Amino acid sequence: MIDELRELFKYKDLVKQLVIRDLKVRYKNSVLGFFWSLLNPLIQVATITIVVKYILALDIANYSAYLLVGYLPWVFFQMALLDSSDVIILHHRDLLKKVYFPREVLPLSSVIANLIHFGLALVVFFAYLLFYYFFLHGSPIMPTVLWLPVLIVMQTLLITGLAFFLSCMNMFFEDTKYVLTVLLNVFFYLTPVMYVAELVFTKIPEAHRGLLYKLYLLNPLNMLTDAYRKILLPPFHATRMRGEEISSLPLDYAMLGVCAVVCLLVAIAGYRFFNARKWQFAERV
Repeated sequence: MIDELRELFKYKDLVKQLVIRDLKVRYKNSVLGFFWSLLNPLIQVATITIVVKYILALDIANYSAYLLVGYLPWVFFQMALLDSSDVIILHHRDLLKKVYFPREVLPLSSVIANLIHFGLALVVFFAYLLFYYFFLHGSPIMPTVLWLPVLIVMQTLLITGLAFFLSCMNMFFEDTKYVLTVLLNVFFYLTPVMYVAELVFTKIPEAHRGLLYKLYLLNPLNMLTDAYRKILLPPFHATRMRGEEISSLPLDYAMLGVCAVVCLLVAIAGYRFFNARKWQFAERV
């Protein structure tokens, strides 16, 4: 595995060129460019905000910020997996038989391209926070924002490992992307994106609440979504229907450490799974 990583590093320029190509193709002949990628999340956030605040009556001050900070990492996760799942068989199948290169650069380039989109979206999010602070008297950006690079690295490792696995599986079973699409739709509602993780905490029977909630956070996507909210936004106090109250819980740093280990293990496992099968790809196209 070490030798394969060294070889991959030698092809870093190829990864760079593939990422640039992906960005150019995505925005080809587009006037607004990157903002088309941001427009869909913003419309989704606006729609969900209306439903949750005015129909489900969950009263969280500046709820749109809590939703957006959970939705942007989800979009990174979703789009990176969808793009990488067919990056080999759909976009580069002819290249496999013509040129030698480490096959892992293909799903890796898709992940990096979506990471760049995520970074640009975060810039817009911070602009929103500054606007809210200066003009609407919201909370300032907190010192815990220094944890942001750590969370981004953790999520990128998680996505990279899954991307290796899915892109490889799609070479042998072309139903993989369709199954992935269904699972992503299901996991969107199981992940605390449009709601805060504290709502799940309150639904767990009190006798087993501590243990079951930790099991819930063992899903690295649940832990990461909750952590993004807690490092970027202040604690909240909300009122639900029937006057039920819910307050923000502190970030569980122990579970965040467990999450980091899980993300690293997923990255290693996905990379090993991919490398064990990558030289069979040319026979499958």
